Amino acid sequence: MDPDTFRNDIGVDVYWRRRLAALIAVLVVVAVVAWACSSSGGPQSESSAQTAPSGRSPAPDPLLAALPTITVTPQSTLSPSPQPSATPTPRPVKPTVRPKRPGDACDVADLVLNLQGGGPGEGGGQVYAAAQRPRFILTLVNTGKVMCVTDTGPRALEIRITSGDDRVWSSADCVSGETEDLRRFERGIPFVRVVEWDRQRSGSDCRAKRVTARPGTYVATVRAAGMKSHKVVFHLR
Repeated sequence: MDPDTFRNDIGVDVYWRRRLAALIAVLVVVAVVAWACSSSGGPQSESSAQTAPSGRSPAPDPLLAALPTITVTPQSTLSPSPQPSATPTPRPVKPTVRPKRPGDACDVADLVLNLQGGGPGEGGGQVYAAAQRPRFILTLVNTGKVMCVTDTGPRALEIRITSGDDRVWSSADCVSGETEDLRRFERGIPFVRVVEWDRQRSGSDCRAKRVTARPGTYVATVRAAGMKSHKVVFHLR
């Protein structure tokens, strides 16, 4: 092998190595210049970003947008339920009844009403001949503790005579003048009234001609508010 050829091969290798080192040095210089330029542009971009109009809202951070949204609801304060009152419920107060005074109106519950047939000396007979007029004895007694007042007029204590459903006669028909008759009733002292029937029919028309009642069976009763009496059955011949 030729020694000159060996030397030339070595020189070529050294040549290309030097060239490669120079190229690397140039690339390094270019890289340093580029980095310097980019560093000087950083503050300017920050300043531009700061001087940008505030009307635009910044873009949301993708990382924050991915987080779940938690809504906090304020809890209402519950007021305690009112406790039942320990005060007992008052009992209803009964109305005070004013004691009865003498001269007050008689209570119906204190009055005893009675009616019986016959007049004095007739022995209470229940059959009347053609010439006889039936008589009735009405009594009213106060059983209360004090004296009281009540009406004993012919309409307040009405004696009515009937025959079946036929209303034959009434003591309240065709009554003229004052019909109210207030009486004082002492305890246990009876009020007595004797009523005689003339055997004539009566009615609401006081101008109509009265007709004599026919022979037959009749019933007499007393009609008074809140009071009842015995029936008196009698016969007319």
